[in-house]
Amino acid sequence: MSIKLGIIGGGVMGEAILSRLIAQQVYRPDDVLVSDPQAQRREVLRQLYGVRVTSDNGAAAEALEVLLLAVKPQALQAVASSLVSKWGATPPHPENLPLVISILAGVSLRKLEAVFEHQPVIRAMPNTPATVGAGISAIAPGKTVTPKHLEGAKTIFGAVGDVVEVSESLMDAVTGLSGSGPAYVAMMIEALADGGVAAGLPRAIASKLALSTVWGTAQLLQDKQIHPAQLKDQVTSPGGTTIAGIAKLERAGFRSALIEAVQAAYRRSQQLGQ
Repeated sequence: MSIKLGIIGGGVMGEAILSRLIAQQVYRPDDVLVSDPQAQRREVLRQLYGVRVTSDNGAAAEALEVLLLAVKPQALQAVASSLVSKWGATPPHPENLPLVISILAGVSLRKLEAVFEHQPVIRAMPNTPATVGAGISAIAPGKTVTPKHLEGAKTIFGAVGDVVEVSESLMDAVTGLSGSGPAYVAMMIEALADGGVAAGLPRAIASKLALSTVWGTAQLLQDKQIHPAQLKDQVTSPGGTTIAGIAKLERAGFRSALIEAVQAAYRRSQQLGQ
């Protein structure tokens, strides 16, 4: 039976994308082959999603439509070698090779296209909310990507949330913001809950209040399409509690810390690609 989608790497993000593609019937389980080095991990994916599994990365070279790379950036060369050895140095029909989609942080299209020189490549950066279908993914197409390839990539990442297309030069910035951003938000939620506990709230209630406040605020901004500053001003009354809290955040450099965190992650993404 033919393979339409090959996934190399069955970790958190690989599984997130796989689970949504199967749930939304973008691909049938029989159409998918997942390669992962850990036997226990392979068995979990096989049992949960009914897909075929293997420890041989080269087997994924048989994918007819899409090959998704979901491994660590450092593993690129080893993975590429096993794939190219299956395809051959100069494939007789390169137009029949699958679209390669890479979610490797920091790995540029230039490097990917040098490794997979006979086929179209798309660089993508999803984020961890993809595991619940609430992610956002940025994609940057390579030189030989067609509108059909691009539409296929948007379908895949649309299964796990929103999709934006950006130029290659912006992908490291995307990594610093939305790729690493869930960790910043999680820390903020944890800190909000700790503040509630410090003010006397039970931990369970403080955690629920913090999480629901962040979730609801994001949903409000999304639904009403208003600027965050506008919402902040609506909540902030003269001489009230909110402005007292905001003043404290400003003195602590809250906004500057977030800006610097995004920039630090952006620079690290650039380093990983070198």
